[in-house]
Amino acid sequence: MTCHATLSRRSLLAVLSSLALPLRAQPSWPAKPVHIIVAYPAGGVSDAIARLLGEKLAAQLGQPVLIENRAGASGTIGMDAVAKAAPDGYTLGFSAISPLVLSPHLGKLPYDPLKDIAPVASVMYSPVLLLATPASSAKDFGQLLADARARPGEVRWATSGAASLGNIMLEQLQAAANVQFTHIPYKGGGQQITDALGGQFEVLSVNPAPSLMQHVKSGKLHPLAVGAPARLEALPNVPTLGELGYAAANLTSVFGVFAPAGLPRAVLEQLNAQINNALALPDLRSRLVGSENVPTGGSSRDFAREIATESESNARIIKAAGIKGE
Repeated sequence: MTCHATLSRRSLLAVLSSLALPLRAQPSWPAKPVHIIVAYPAGGVSDAIARLLGEKLAAQLGQPVLIENRAGASGTIGMDAVAKAAPDGYTLGFSAISPLVLSPHLGKLPYDPLKDIAPVASVMYSPVLLLATPASSAKDFGQLLADARARPGEVRWATSGAASLGNIMLEQLQAAANVQFTHIPYKGGGQQITDALGGQFEVLSVNPAPSLMQHVKSGKLHPLAVGAPARLEALPNVPTLGELGYAAANLTSVFGVFAPAGLPRAVLEQLNAQINNALALPDLRSRLVGSENVPTGGSSRDFAREIATESESNARIIKAAGIKGE
């Protein structure tokens, strides 16, 4: 009986040891470089913040964080790449939530925003600046509308793309103010700013970035209004679109980190915690606030709920306004 019990214990230990071997052989995440796909071109606010966030995450995770820009179609090209990546924590996305809450209501997408992409963490919300370029003589928002009414369709408004937040703002303003602009869609912020400085169009809507704010301060680009809950500290004399009577167009961009659906919950929560840690670092917060962007953070579940609520709201707005994708 003693011999049988000893054999049983030995057998049990052998079985447990064999089961433990594969577990020990599995590397903990991350065991190799992490890639972040930025859904916009280099040079814009999203690229600058994603690169700084990547530096902080690399230091925390002990692995390189590589940034890859995949711009186009208002962020949907980059988000499609995220949706189709392996859900192993080594491919992430950095984007505004527009490809999840706006684009699906304006045309067919190659991914399902609810089933194929997992929100990881909210990073920031970014006000939207409405700026006059050297091609415009408008000194305030009222004069811009007057110019547009005097020359229907001749005042060109550049945005970061069709179905972008700027596009929705433009459509909302056209309907509310009974004016007509010509929409000039770009693939992101970098080239848009270069062309703005060259006077290739009269007005643009864009998220603030340090390089952009330098052009505003120098007078090369003139602020007319801002989409934000309140006036910006850096531009105290520039009214919000809400103050001007256009509440429906008074929108801000929310940016965050995303992963392919199916990412193990433990990895998702670790990523969320690391991103929140990074957002608490003084130099990252200072960079965000200094460029008029507001750090957010929070849980992945709260971020997912925010996206779902925003998507439902946009579906109603787009339907009511008759906005179509280009």
